[in-house]
Amino acid sequence: MYHLPRARQALSFTTLVIVLSACGESAQLPISAGTGLNPQLPPPHPTWIPTVNIAKAVGWPANTKPIPASGLTVNAFAGNLDHPRWLYVLPNSDVLVAETNAPQRPDDGWGIKSWFIKQVLSMAGAGTPSANRITLLRDKDGDGVAETRSVFLEGLNSPFGMALIGNDFYVANTDALMKFRYTDGETHIAEAGIKVLDLPAGPINHHWTKNLLASRDGTRLYVTVGSNSNVGENGMQQESERAAIWQVDLQHSSYRVYASGLRNPNGLAWEPDGGALWTVVNERDEIGSDLVPDYLTSVPAGSFFGWPYSYYGQHLDQRVQPQRPELVATAKAPDYALGPHTASLGLAYSHSASWPAPFNNGVFIGQHGSWNREPRSGYRVIFVPFQAGKPRGAPIDVLSGFISQDDEAYGRPVGVALDKRAALLVADDVGNTIWRVTAALPHQ
Repeated sequence: MYHLPRARQALSFTTLVIVLSACGESAQLPISAGTGLNPQLPPPHPTWIPTVNIAKAVGWPANTKPIPASGLTVNAFAGNLDHPRWLYVLPNSDVLVAETNAPQRPDDGWGIKSWFIKQVLSMAGAGTPSANRITLLRDKDGDGVAETRSVFLEGLNSPFGMALIGNDFYVANTDALMKFRYTDGETHIAEAGIKVLDLPAGPINHHWTKNLLASRDGTRLYVTVGSNSNVGENGMQQESERAAIWQVDLQHSSYRVYASGLRNPNGLAWEPDGGALWTVVNERDEIGSDLVPDYLTSVPAGSFFGWPYSYYGQHLDQRVQPQRPELVATAKAPDYALGPHTASLGLAYSHSASWPAPFNNGVFIGQHGSWNREPRSGYRVIFVPFQAGKPRGAPIDVLSGFISQDDEAYGRPVGVALDKRAALLVADDVGNTIWRVTAALPHQ
């Protein structure tokens, strides 16, 4: 078999990206049209070759950082990490970061179209092997920079979500919910974990991340499980109990599907006043740059959000056959649109006087950034203000500047969390950095 030299391979692939990207389409509406309480949903515009427009990952040059909103300031809490994607803050203020990437997925799509998309996504920094560990970061002197780090857990399998309940530390590997014994202040767990239950994975495992959120009373965990495809093209038999949020009964190691029809839910948070469960969801691709908005929504028990048969409530996706009209008739429309293809992942609720208004009541959201939109969307951290337990008004940029003037990605924000002083932490899996955002101190 004839093999091109590596340089010519890179050149050929770059040329292929340029040529095939030109076959796509462009947005006819601004990103703001697909954002907010009443997004515009134009007719679908599918193309045989999907629109591909992704920023090449290059990392941050020396002495550069994201651009904070007016009145906010940002610094690097920790750097030189290995694809940090998710965050969890322990009661003693230690910060845990899941250094993780996709597992091996031998059956995740076949054919030139699938191959092409995988190659393009690798350009975005998602093609490296997973470090499969959780690292502990400690800011000993309280200056907003972690002085020490240690390997908290290792030998995991594409870990993502984390939750501490009492002395039980839970980790969502891509294929299992695990439990470890934790002692306050320890920096490394050496004992083997106990498997609580299996999570959907397998050789396709299209959306591999599994997030966790503990119930207020500590008796249950909520687990996000993304779909195994874009719109069921791998067969609905591959989607059993996926595209859902699970509710796990920890006493009995049992679970039920709490809500379904959620293509790829990631961030989870409790609204502090009414106690409702909220999530952010990545919606479907390949029906145009203006469709479909990712979204932020409350999630009542037993609710169905349409995937794969419909989107944003009861808008039918004609690619999915046969349809399920009896299900579509029950599909709940989300509460708030986050713009098409923004890849909204991280979610953290702010309810603190440490933040100036409006950042004192609402949610921070990490938008990893689009690959299927022209022009690009996402690649930023936003804030959605809340009032009376519901989103109100337009989103506000919190961190931007992740795309360079040369149209390359310095970073891509993923998980967000608030530390014990209410500062915002942002995991940047291309910049390999945890950023810390606070309100700027007034001038003396």
